[in-house]
Amino acid sequence: MTSLAKSAPAIAHGGNLGQARRLFPDAPEPWVDLSTGINPFAYPVPPLEPELFQRLPEPDALADLQTVAARAYGALSAQVVAAPGTQILLPLLARLVPPGKAAVLTPTYAEHARAATLAGHQVSEVRSLTDLAAADLAVLVNPNNPDGRLIEREALLALADQMTARKALLVVDEAFMDVGPEGTSLADALYDRNLVILRSFGKFHGLAGIRLGFALANPTIADRLRDQLGPWIVSGPALTIGTAALADTAWAGYMRAKLIETADRLDELLTGAGLSIAGGTSLFRLARSEDVGALWERLCRHGILTRKFDNLPHHLRFGLPGNEAAWSRLEEALKAA
Repeated sequence: MTSLAKSAPAIAHGGNLGQARRLFPDAPEPWVDLSTGINPFAYPVPPLEPELFQRLPEPDALADLQTVAARAYGALSAQVVAAPGTQILLPLLARLVPPGKAAVLTPTYAEHARAATLAGHQVSEVRSLTDLAAADLAVLVNPNNPDGRLIEREALLALADQMTARKALLVVDEAFMDVGPEGTSLADALYDRNLVILRSFGKFHGLAGIRLGFALANPTIADRLRDQLGPWIVSGPALTIGTAALADTAWAGYMRAKLIETADRLDELLTGAGLSIAGGTSLFRLARSEDVGALWERLCRHGILTRKFDNLPHHLRFGLPGNEAAWSRLEEALKAA
């Protein structure tokens, strides 16, 4: 193919505090990082035995994790593939079908289009489900990042059936489905469809640094992904932490309620400062401003990192403050702006 299949520019994302410090060396420390959609109220990490760091991860521990994940997500164990974060799965998914036409429902997480380009696909960013249906590889995020857009389950299943009939592939990234409406996930509807669902562990559980995520797919596709990933793909500590956290349904229920309350508080603060809420989930809010550049810079000078987007020039994404000191600094910075 052309050089598009060989290279694609790296994409800037949230969470780069090192770069923020270099750009604004006089900003107060510690920085308040609101540039990601990661839960600031992290799941309490259980005590870890030293041997988890000394031995190769046990296959039985991986099987246990995938069983617990299947129960948490509403899938079957044979349909669950664990990986060191969903990011590593993107190029593998893009190569499940021969190079052809890929379509990504936009605006959304930019790495999907980049991974499809690297796999040799001709990538189009589209605005409707109808435009996805003719692609060899179709990708959408539900709930969407950064605007929280939700697509009805019935419409997605109809699309999956259309693509399966053509031997095409539909990828639905459910990275934020842990805080999505009940009954929206497609995890219980995989069957023999050419459908892959991505689930993030680190965002909802606030433990993005351990790098853990899952692909859910019918057993044939799941086995292909496992073969590509190879052995020992998830670290021993991640297996232990992930199994404990996904089994803790009481914590999950409590956290969902806490995140809703916190997101409501953030809405009040942002609208009180003259911003309008354009969407989001209970893990992040998308706000509209006519002068995003000046607002982003003002927040940075107060040691607060938010997420701006080249393709959404009037929008800024805010994660949730995790403590009262962060709330106070955000309120002060918004007043100054």
